[in-house]
Amino acid sequence: MTETLRKGTRVTGTERAELAEELRRRYDDGESIRSLAASTGRSYGFVHRVLTESGATLRGRGGATRRSRE
Repeated sequence: MTETLRKGTRVTGTERAELAEELRRRYDDGESIRSLAASTGRSYGFVHRVLTESGATLRGRGGATRRSRE
């Protein structure tokens, strides 16, 4: 499915539902939004939006967290 996407083309209807299902499965298996975006040729925002529409529970950002000063 992801190989058939062209950058900038509209993805609607059944095609969007199938893409959402595939992206959600891959995201749930641990793949990042950035890697999904790179592999599909779509933007981070597009992938984030499709995952949100599909009902995926998005993970928090990685990296160091700030400590509160006491």
